Order: sequence, then structure tokens, then C-alpha cells
Amino acid sequence: MNKNNWPSFNYFTHVLKAETTMATWALLSPPPPPPPASMSTSNINTSTKRIRVSRRRGGGTLIIANATNSSQDNEEDSDAPAFNPFGFVTDNPSSRSSIQLPESPAEDGNVGQMLYRIEDKGKENGSYIKSGKLIWFVRETGSPDSRRGTVIFLHGAPTQSYSYRVVMSQMSDAGFHCFAPDWIGFGFSDKPQPGYGFDYTEKEFHEALDKLLDVLGVKSPFFLVVQGFLVGSYGLTWALKNKSKISKLAILNSPVTVSSPVPGLFQQLRIPLFGEFTCQNAVMAERFIEAGSPYVLKLEKADVYRLPYLASSGPGFALLETARKINLRDIVSQIAEGFASERWDKPILLAWGIADKYLPQSVAEEF
Repeated sequence: MNKNNWPSFNYFTHVLKAETTMATWALLSPPPPPPPASMSTSNINTSTKRIRVSRRRGGGTLIIANATNSSQDNEEDSDAPAFNPFGFVTDNPSSRSSIQLPESPAEDGNVGQMLYRIEDKGKENGSYIKSGKLIWFVRETGSPDSRRGTVIFLHGAPTQSYSYRVVMSQMSDAGFHCFAPDWIGFGFSDKPQPGYGFDYTEKEFHEALDKLLDVLGVKSPFFLVVQGFLVGSYGLTWALKNKSKISKLAILNSPVTVSSPVPGLFQQLRIPLFGEFTCQNAVMAERFIEAGSPYVLKLEKADVYRLPYLASSGPGFALLETARKINLRDIVSQIAEGFASERWDKPILLAWGIADKYLPQSVAEEF
């Protein structure tokens, strides 16, 4: 490669000091070729195909689902992208449209314009709730008088409660009262700087959740649904410590055994300096979601997952602090042993998508 094609050393120095890594990657990556005229996408059948259902002692149920049926966030991308050295940012249509600077970036491609375009998206059925010194963003459907009880949905990292918006609407129609908060540091909730009122430890996440449930007036026992990594794992350890508050528990694709693999993103976040850089990738959340399934997010959905990371550096540093404070081996051991012990006597539904590239089906079967 001609060395004249590369930016100067001073340019790299300037880029590394830039606060917005999203713009950095956009400047460094070459413009993608226009998509072929024949490229098209189709709607995915969102019905779940149940392959095997088995009953377990204590009322637990395991559902292994064919994850080639997409969630309502996803769509097929049948065209394999060409090699791109910055492919983790730009190798799908939604990410490209977000960060690829056009010929006149000052007119319609800068961060400010993107924020203006998406700042009001993704807040369906949500409101801001003050709990102690913290402000949570909480989605709610149904009413306290719903005849079938209350369901609490807890998301994992690095996503947000937006993932639950469709099922919450469906369950409220079926007679449930539903809440789904964005954990502190994630989504649209507060993102305190570490050391100033919140340090992103398991104990603090548990205490903050306790206070929020009190403010929301959630009556026990309720149904709990938990999914995902890091804060998702804290949702499960909270359940182990508060089983009297829970009627039934549903676990969706979460690390629940000591053999559960750790995704590369969380390993990278623990590397000094490299973690600080990685956590500010504006399309990190959407790419993490896409990397765990056969599909890419539709643009309007990807907008919502990237919005917090475009708006400030807070979400990235909150994720960084959470990833570095957690003792993954210890937490997963607590989960595996706690739910296997005689102390846990509540029904568990374990639902697993078998195309999960982070957590294979063997994790569910071992659990």
C-alpha cells in the first residue's frame, strides 16, 4: 500500500485525542460501495418454533427455540459485505448509514444532525422516575389493577429496556402490569460518574433496584424476567437474595453456568486504555446485539441503541466501570449454585434461542 494514502502521525495524534470515536472511525474508514440494485430485505416470521420442552423438578421448564426466527428488531441481510479493516463498525447497512460521513458532512452527516434525527426515538410507554438521588427511565404498560399480576423485565449489558417494548405491550393486553427499567448507567437512565454517588458494583445495583421497586409501588410476589450479561447477571443474583418477592422467574439467554463463555467485548473493556477507547464506540450496542444472532437491526431500531452513546461519553464509561467491577467467575458460580440448591423453590422458565453466538445451547442444557 502506498504510504501516501495514510494520514500523517500528527493526524493520528489528533484523532486519538478526539472525544467522539464515532467520528474517528467514520473519517478513517473508506466510503462503502453503493449496494447492488438487487439488494432487498424481507420481513421475518416472528413466531417461535419450539423444538423441545422438558419439565424439571420444582416446576422449571426449558424451552429450546429455533433462533432463525427473528425478534421484531431484526431483519435479514443476505449480502455478505466485502472485507473492511474497520468492519466491526461499518459492515452492515444500519451502522454505515449512521457513521459514514457524506461529501458535505457539515450539512447533513455530523453528530449533531444525527442526534437531532433520533433524539425522540425509543421512549414508548416510558417516563423518568426519581428514586433517591438517581433518575431512572422506566417503561410501563398495563395498570396496577391488572388481574394477572406484575411483571418486571430486566435487560443486560450493553442494551436497554427498549428490547422489551413489544412483549410488554402484548402482555399488558393479556392482563399483566409490566415495568422495564433502564439500569442506572444504561439507556435513558442516569449515568453518574464513578465515585460520585454510584460506583457500579453489584451491591449498589441491588440497592438501587430495591429503592426503585418501592417508588414504583410494586407489590410482591411478582414475575421477574431477566436476560443478558453483567447487569443481567446482577438481576439473577438479586433474585437469589429476594426469592420471597418473586412468584416465577424467566431467564432468557444469560450466563448461568461456570462454563458460560465471556464475549470478547467484555474482555476488551478490562484491558487498560484499550477499554477506554472501546467503550466510546457509538455503535457498540447494536453491533453486540447483531453479533449474537443471524440478523442485523433495522435502522430505526439501531438508532435507539446507539443514541445514548452518541449523546455523551457517560454510557460508555458506565459500561466500562461495570465490566471492570464485576467478578464474572464468582457471579456465575453464585447463579449456578444458587438456583440448583434446595433453597430455591420457585418455578423457573429457561427460554433459549439456539442461534446465540455468545451462549451456546449447551449452557442451557447444563443449567
